[in-house]
Amino acid sequence: MSGSAPPPPRPPRWRYLIPKCPHADLFNRRGRDWLARQPVPDDDRAAIARHVRELDRLGEDLAALDRDIAQDTLEDEAIQRLITITGVNLAVAAGLMVAIGSIERFSSPQKLVSYFGLNPRVRQSGLGAAHHGRISKAGRSHARAMLVEAAWAAAKAPGPLRAFFIRIRAKRGHQIAAVAVALKLATLCWHMLTKGEDYRCARPSLVAHKRR
Repeated sequence: MSGSAPPPPRPPRWRYLIPKCPHADLFNRRGRDWLARQPVPDDDRAAIARHVRELDRLGEDLAALDRDIAQDTLEDEAIQRLITITGVNLAVAAGLMVAIGSIERFSSPQKLVSYFGLNPRVRQSGLGAAHHGRISKAGRSHARAMLVEAAWAAAKAPGPLRAFFIRIRAKRGHQIAAVAVALKLATLCWHMLTKGEDYRCARPSLVAHKRR
């Protein structure tokens, strides 16, 4: 047959031997500088640039939403109280209060934990010992996801929540530790909202930064 031979297939991207990004965030300034120095073909570099531009656009939209939420919740006492918890930012606090409504609907912290679907399933046969399994995930999924997000943030900051995370992680692993912290956060929310108290281990500088 006449005609030139088809070009050889391009190798899969893992064969470029690009190492893992050494920075915690690939898309902060240092991470982006590192990404720009990696040897990739021109079409892949153009694709990366498109994705980074889209990420920046979404970041601007989220920042605008955060400003709107801040303006609407500036005077809300319950939300201002919840942001004193390490790991709970304004968006999480506002989302939790939308899900909770009035804390008086929940007669105990266990009721609130169950509402978020963070209560462990219990299996028991007859008079045998009860076995606790995975969380039920039967409640408000969006609020549960926000609590888990806040748990990961709290696990990175000094304080009792991080110490609790490390203790559970050593026995059960990262994921279970994060869920355990999320359950503790739900319990904290109930006590703080019911008793009208701020988080006792709050870091004033961090709370002031959130409020700014």
